[in-house]
Amino acid sequence: MSVQVEQVAGTDVVAGLLGNGFNGAIHRPGDAAYDELRRSIVPAFDSRPLVVAEAFGRTDVQAAVRTAREYGVPIAVQATGHGTRVPADGGILLRTSAMTSLLIDPERRIAKVGPGVRWGAVLDAAAEFGLAGLAGSSRDVGVTGYTLGGGIGWLARKYGYAADSVIRAEVVTADGRVVTATADEHPDLFWAIRGGTGNFGIVTSLEFRLYPVHEVYAGIVYFEAAAEILKTYRDWTATIPNELSTAVTLTTVDGRRLLGLKVLYCGDAELAEHLLKPLYAVAGPVVAGELRTTTFADTAMGGTPARYLDLVDELPDDLLDALATLDGPTVEIRHWAGAMANPGPGAGPVAHREAPYSVIIDRDVPELAEVLRPTGRTFVNFLADPARAATAYSSADLTRLRAVKRRYDPDNLFRLNHNLRP
Repeated sequence: MSVQVEQVAGTDVVAGLLGNGFNGAIHRPGDAAYDELRRSIVPAFDSRPLVVAEAFGRTDVQAAVRTAREYGVPIAVQATGHGTRVPADGGILLRTSAMTSLLIDPERRIAKVGPGVRWGAVLDAAAEFGLAGLAGSSRDVGVTGYTLGGGIGWLARKYGYAADSVIRAEVVTADGRVVTATADEHPDLFWAIRGGTGNFGIVTSLEFRLYPVHEVYAGIVYFEAAAEILKTYRDWTATIPNELSTAVTLTTVDGRRLLGLKVLYCGDAELAEHLLKPLYAVAGPVVAGELRTTTFADTAMGGTPARYLDLVDELPDDLLDALATLDGPTVEIRHWAGAMANPGPGAGPVAHREAPYSVIIDRDVPELAEVLRPTGRTFVNFLADPARAATAYSSADLTRLRAVKRRYDPDNLFRLNHNLRP
């Protein structure tokens, strides 16, 4: 029988965790490590859980889930803190950052990771065999949370979303069971976790494909900002191969408005420069930055905080004119498409795959309301507001995701996330 939330004290939860076999460290308010471990990477986020429980293995995760159910308290999962958006106030904050097992199978081109592994560790280990995983813009991001949310990286136009490369997951479900999700075992759960985030259980092990990528031609170069460059970029992206991933940014550097071109090409530098010539012809001389051949593991592309994010089908001239004259915020237009739009049969619910561009702005811009004409489509990895989680999915996928939720988590135990109610 569950205890009412208002009757539960931290001592009760600690006793419950220990009684269920939790072997990791448990921290309560006032303990030396509590404030450090409850902290999200999001500066404004201030979670106040009853306890912070550090899981060292799968059985600890099971114990935490069972305790949350028994005591009727919420449970949230945090590895690196990048995706933590809903506070675990009055509940259990389960830290999985110590679960850092990492295995590379170079023959099968497969990586197997625990939920605390960050992309930098995978990239470094895979690079020894001339392989790469589908990491995003930062080595410091946790592999599992990023992948469950879809995972868009700089190899995505060539190889698809990170979620599309998952082949197996070990999941602790809301009743404390451990299940294996593959295309053949629990296929509905396997489908849902590849884009549906942590709504259906806690992933304690993830296996995914690696790809034969070692060196790339990559970097960022800057030009004087101009609307004509944006328009040329829009038209040019329709002509380039999937090996070439790009984005353009408009940003202010030392009071000067510049246009940055982010480039990653899976191939020879000479061919990349040939492909970039139409852009260079319009953009003029490079005023800062460089493109160079480097290992994929050492690329550092960076990202733009997504205060505003929309996935769009087109970039009309009036929008590009308005963005080019915008003074202050950083704007990023990224080219998607390629393999992301064509994942093959059985792909997970990473929605809006048909959208070829994203528009990201790092602050609200009410002055652009007339020209932005937002579609309302989002990508869950970039979504700061968990209340808008449903906008990251198509209506058909949302219906199917909720059916899977009803099967594996009918009481919505896993709700401190980008939640999809049963």
